[in-house]
Amino acid sequence: MTVIPSLPATSELEDLRFLTYETRDRVAYITLDRADKRNALNYDVVAELKQAFEFAESDDTCKVVVLRANGKAFSAGADLESIQAMQEYEYDDNLADSTHLMQLFLQIYTLKKVVIAQIQGHAIAGGCGLATLCDFAFAVPEAKFGYTEVKIGFLPAIVSVFLLRKVGEGRTKELLLTGDLVTADDAQRLGLINYVVPADELADRVETFARKLCAENSANSLEVTKDLIARVQELPLEAALRYAAQQNATARSSDDCRRGVGAFLNKEPLVW
Repeated sequence: MTVIPSLPATSELEDLRFLTYETRDRVAYITLDRADKRNALNYDVVAELKQAFEFAESDDTCKVVVLRANGKAFSAGADLESIQAMQEYEYDDNLADSTHLMQLFLQIYTLKKVVIAQIQGHAIAGGCGLATLCDFAFAVPEAKFGYTEVKIGFLPAIVSVFLLRKVGEGRTKELLLTGDLVTADDAQRLGLINYVVPADELADRVETFARKLCAENSANSLEVTKDLIARVQELPLEAALRYAAQQNATARSSDDCRRGVGAFLNKEPLVW
């Protein structure tokens, strides 16, 4: 079983029960720590994830965020108790619970900092949704991925909005309408994850990649580019181009751009 050592949580997050938060070399690590439940999601776990990502966004010691997990599974999706409780919910209760998860997914998608998923085991249903929302995903070859909701008469509703953007309609239908699990290699082929890495190299590869982003890329450029990618998809072509031109013009006068262009012209090494 994978157990990831962690530093003590920051004082603002001392009450976390289901995950840990620590920073090292400008990388924040949010670690799901519910291995006995296969890191399954319930209302409280989602609440802690929202709290941790909110803290990471304002954490001056963090430039990139890694989402990872202890145990054999990255996340098995909703836990059994949550699934059973849904049977007794009224519509308003179900809507509140669904909105809670939707807010987490939107929060990760729009977070001002890059989020990397470090997937050491299976990512199923809501757990696969978490992986989908991350900007980059590294997974071990043994990991399986899938949105299995249709197999229990449920809907992969919230994740569908983001999955369509990530992999397109055809592949979204393939994943959501079959509900079948796919291998890490197939997940990479479908565009669901970026890299398949041997288990004994996973942590080092993710750390190296995160540190590379921290050292080589402007924090402002990472934030604005991530936001640009999200926004232009919502706009008609000409409106998207106008917005892109506006962002281009704004970026040219930023402190980071002045610093970066100056270093380039002067052939000076630059570490962000």
